[in-house]
Amino acid sequence: MIIHFADFVISNTDYRKCPTPDKPEYAFIGRSNVGKSSLINLLTGRKKLAKISGTPGKTITINHFIINASWYLVDLPGYGFAKRSKSEREKWEKMIRSYILHRANLVSVFVLVDMRHEPQKNDLEFMEWLAVSQIPFTIVFTKADKLKPAQLAAQVEKYQNQMFTEWVELPPMIVTSAEKGDGRSELLDYIAQLNQMFQDEKKAGKQ
Repeated sequence: MIIHFADFVISNTDYRKCPTPDKPEYAFIGRSNVGKSSLINLLTGRKKLAKISGTPGKTITINHFIINASWYLVDLPGYGFAKRSKSEREKWEKMIRSYILHRANLVSVFVLVDMRHEPQKNDLEFMEWLAVSQIPFTIVFTKADKLKPAQLAAQVEKYQNQMFTEWVELPPMIVTSAEKGDGRSELLDYIAQLNQMFQDEKKAGKQ
């Protein structure tokens, strides 16, 4: 997929105020400081589309971007940022979960995971919630440039082994680096495939 156009649409805290759900939509989420904004900017080819901050926990709204006038990319607030108050974190969690559960055109959630770390409890718990809620998701490993090739393979294997203790089938996994551009084509091609499936199902529903 080639990105010809990417632009900001709207930010809000209520899924009911999101754009009309007539286009396929993909939500990006992960622990604070996972490199979400950098990855979004890499995918879209716009260096400043998503604001990058050195301070974790800056994204506090549901942010919609329109891509090629045909699909939405959604930047969701990060989770696991301890410096926010408990009430704020609970408010964010309610907002995020309401959006994920009720957004009819949400095709997949991309859960970003920092490759440098061991499998994190809050990542695994969030993915388990998605699975139980029957929400399709993909694990997107970030910051691959920080590790050597052998370390990359070992980290992916750790996640697979950890998840296989509870899961029968694993979600798709894509390794990326916003710094080097790794994984960009793979992720965009995957979205293109899902877009086609969305359109085919939409046409079938009209027949």
